[in-house]
Amino acid sequence: MTREELIQKWLDHALTPQELEAFKQLDDYEELTKMHNALQSFKAPIADVETAYETVTSKRKDTSKPTSWLKPLLRIAAILVIGFGAYMYATLPSLTTVETVVANKELLKLPDASEVTLNAVSSVSFNEDTWNEQREINLKGEAYFKVAKGATFNVVTEDGIVTVLGTQFNVKQRNDLFEVFCYEGSVSVTHNSEKVVLTPGQRYLILDGKQIRNEEEMLKEPTWIRNESSFKSLPLREVIQEFERQYDVTVDAKNVDLSQVFTGSFTHTDIDMALKSITIPSQLKYQKKQKSIILKRD
Repeated sequence: MTREELIQKWLDHALTPQELEAFKQLDDYEELTKMHNALQSFKAPIADVETAYETVTSKRKDTSKPTSWLKPLLRIAAILVIGFGAYMYATLPSLTTVETVVANKELLKLPDASEVTLNAVSSVSFNEDTWNEQREINLKGEAYFKVAKGATFNVVTEDGIVTVLGTQFNVKQRNDLFEVFCYEGSVSVTHNSEKVVLTPGQRYLILDGKQIRNEEEMLKEPTWIRNESSFKSLPLREVIQEFERQYDVTVDAKNVDLSQVFTGSFTHTDIDMALKSITIPSQLKYQKKQKSIILKRD
C-alpha cells in the first residue's frame, strides 16, 4: 500500500491493525498526527453562497473596464493567505499522541516522569510543550496512571475528568462504561457536574448512564497489567468486548443474553483457557472458526 493510501485510510479511520503499524513507520508520522489533532479545533466559516454569487455577478456587468490590476492583487492575496496559514500552523499546540492496537499494551513516560500504561485499543494525547504549566492528558479507552507529585494532573475523557496531585489510578472509558479505580493517594472525579473523591480501594462506575456502587477492593494495580482482565458484577457484553480487544477476534453472541451479570476473569495468554473462564460460569458453549468465536447456550 502506498504512502498516500495509508494516509487516506488513516484520515477515514479505516486502518487495520497491520496498516496502523505500517502508518506509524512513516517518516512524517509525528507531523501528520500533530497536524490532524491541531486542526480538529478549527471550523470553516459559514459562507452565504447566494449573497456571494449576487455580488460577483453584479460586478461582472461592466466588463469594458481594464482588469490588469486584478492579477497582481490576487497574487498578493494568495501570498498573504499562505503566510497566515503557515503562521497559524506554526503557533498551533504541539500535541503528542500515542495509540495501541488490539492485543497490545504500551508504557509511556510523560515529561514529568509520570507513567501511563495503555491497555489495548486505547489512545492518549497531550501537549508536551506546555506540560510543565498544565499537566493535562486526553484519554480514549483504558489506561493505568502513576502520577509524579506536582501540580494538578487532569485526565480528560468523554464522560468525565479525573483530577489528582500525585497518585496511582486506573481510568476506563468504553462506550457506555466509565470507571475510575484509586490504588494510592486520592482521586477526584467530575462527571456531569457531580464531584466525587476516591480513596485507595474505591471505584467510581457509570454504566449505561447510571452510577453503580461497589464494595471496596484493596488491590495494588489493575489485573490487566499482569495480562488478566477481571470483572465484578458487569454485563457479559463488557467481558466479550474486552476479550475481542485482547485476542483480535470477533465474537458472535447474537443468541446469548449479553445483559447477564458476570463476575470473574480471563487470561490474555491462552485463548482456550480464557474462553472456558467466560463460558463455564455463564453456562455457555463456544465454537472457534478462524478469526471468530461463536457463543451458544449450554
